[in-house]
Parts: sequence; structure tokens; C-alpha cells
Amino acid sequence: MLKLNEIKQFFVNYKPIIKEKYQITELGIFGSYVRGEQTEESDLDVLIDYSDVPSLLDIVDLEFYLSDRLGIKVDVVTKKGLKPTVKENILAEVIYV
Repeated sequence: MLKLNEIKQFFVNYKPIIKEKYQITELGIFGSYVRGEQTEESDLDVLIDYSDVPSLLDIVDLEFYLSDRLGIKVDVVTKKGLKPTVKENILAEVIYV
């Protein structure tokens, strides 16, 4: 199981590639990995913001790209797509990388 520091290091290494390929302006992680509550079944929650609105295919492609390299399931959520009921909590715990 990956540790938070390993995930952060991955994003340090791959951030330039990810930003260029997917037109991402902000990239952060939140959820169980940030809170230290992850289990073997946990996915990694990734929050993005962008300069060009990504298509659903772009988001799915990014999820596959990250999942393949990290070896865990990744869920990508757009900042603008956050539901008001969870937005405040997510933005309070997100760690931008």
C-alpha cells in the first residue's frame, strides 16, 4: 500500500507531464490517503482545476494514466464539479502537489 509521501513524490516527478498533457492548473489529493485512513481497497482521490475544460474522456484517460503508474485506483474530481455539500470539507483537507 502506498504512503502519502510516496504519492506526493510521484506527483512531484510527473506533475509537469500531467499539467501539459491534460491542461491542468491545480492538482491536489484528498480523502482517505490524506487523513491516513486508507485501506488496501481505498482509491486515491485527486482534485484538479484546469485552463481548458476537459471532456469526460480526458478525465477518464487521466484516471487510467494515474492508476496505471501508481498501481491503485484513482478517482479524479474537478474543482468546479464539486457538490456544494462536500466542497468545503474537500477544500479544507486537500493537499496541493
